[in-house]
Amino acid sequence: MRRRNTWLFGLAMLIGAVTLFTSHSAWAQDAASTVEAAADAAGQAAAAATTPGEEALKLAGDIKIAVDTVWTLIAAFLVFFMNLGFAMVESGLCRAKNTVNILAKNFIVFAISSLGFYVLGWGLMFGSGTPFFGKEGLLFVSGADASPLTGEAYQGAYSSIAWAGVPLWTKFFFQLVFCGTAATIVSGAVAERIKFHTFIIFSFLLTAIVYPIVGHMIWGGGYLGSNGMFDFAGSTVVHSVGGWAALAGVLVLGPRTGKYGSDGSVNPIPAHSMTSVTLGGLVLWFGWFGFNPGSTMGAVGYADAIGHIAVTTNTAAAVATVAAAVTSWLLQGKPDLSMIINGTLAGLVAITAPCAFVSVPSSIVIGLVAGVIVVFAVLTFDKLKLDDPVGALSVHLVNGIWGTLAVGLFAQKGICSAATASDGLFFGGGMTQLKPQIIGVLLAGAITFGLSIVFWSILKATVGLRVTKVEEFEGLDLGEHDQAAYPDFQITTIKSYHIREA
Repeated sequence: MRRRNTWLFGLAMLIGAVTLFTSHSAWAQDAASTVEAAADAAGQAAAAATTPGEEALKLAGDIKIAVDTVWTLIAAFLVFFMNLGFAMVESGLCRAKNTVNILAKNFIVFAISSLGFYVLGWGLMFGSGTPFFGKEGLLFVSGADASPLTGEAYQGAYSSIAWAGVPLWTKFFFQLVFCGTAATIVSGAVAERIKFHTFIIFSFLLTAIVYPIVGHMIWGGGYLGSNGMFDFAGSTVVHSVGGWAALAGVLVLGPRTGKYGSDGSVNPIPAHSMTSVTLGGLVLWFGWFGFNPGSTMGAVGYADAIGHIAVTTNTAAAVATVAAAVTSWLLQGKPDLSMIINGTLAGLVAITAPCAFVSVPSSIVIGLVAGVIVVFAVLTFDKLKLDDPVGALSVHLVNGIWGTLAVGLFAQKGICSAATASDGLFFGGGMTQLKPQIIGVLLAGAITFGLSIVFWSILKATVGLRVTKVEEFEGLDLGEHDQAAYPDFQITTIKSYHIREA
């Protein structure tokens, strides 16, 4: 019995020892695992840890992106606000019976531009591809993108605009408002006789196809930009494109009924509200301070450039205003307010391309020439029987060309931090900068005018361009919208006026 108890006691001791050993081994393994995990965590923490200097650099980078984004968006909002200016100028310069129609066109055109540029325009303009159009990320801004990274750090479909250190949708919106401006220019030139739906269709084609192709060639890494053409804020990309498209429309559409006599005489059709025109002109002048200075697409590192561009922009506009007033006074006997306001706009268009590349004294000369030629251009287009109710061709086409060429004449390399063009002809650069500017004017004009003529002609053959003669006489407000802008002050009737439709 005693031997049995001893054996049982020994067995119990053996089981206890084994249990103690195995539990100690498990504990040791758990402890080792815990230590190892702690070591890994410590290693990761050490790897993730940054020095105060590195943290400061990261914070500075984040602040730069934020500041540049806010600046770019504020500038874009100012350019968007210019839609109001265009609406007031165009409606005021036309007859009261067409006010609703012109306001409707100027209102809806930005909506159409937004869709056209989003669906296809952005990718066609900024996607990597051929020298004439983009191919990557073509539809719906769908390309891979690493914004706001810049330069060699950027990997994506839109490398041509990777110089701007802001997020993708900031880039998109800023470029969108410029695209919408080009479409708005067309509205005024074809006013008072075009069908509303035809204008909408053409606006979509312009903003989705025509504008982006020229934009790609100059701003999207395409042929013209790669060969030395510079257009800082869009004298050609925006204004000349809108002007060439408008000229094609005027040619295919024809003049307003009664504008030109059979003997070649010009019958003035007076504006109905110079109040609206004046307010609209001031809105546009104000909005241009987003248009030109905002084209830095960044504030940090561009403090000197933003101020410089604002002053060259304002100076050119001011000088052009006075020059147009004097020119109109001399040619017409009295200072015409519509000429004065168009002089301001002409100066703004002309300085748009060179604003960052020229000195303030040079901007005076650019504005002076713009103010003179806009008056002569208005009178010349009338002599050629090219009916442009608001002077869009004279302001945007003629002075878009002049402003683009002015880069090749007056540019001074390094005049501000955004000045990347070579010295112009008048500053010792010879033809180095002027030659690509001339080529750019010609090629952009040929492509825009050619495509626009095709689109206008197709629309004429399919959906039609012009309203009927009766609708034109009554006013497009009634014929196209069944509304009147001034119902309490205007009565329109054709009871005693019979027009046979052609």
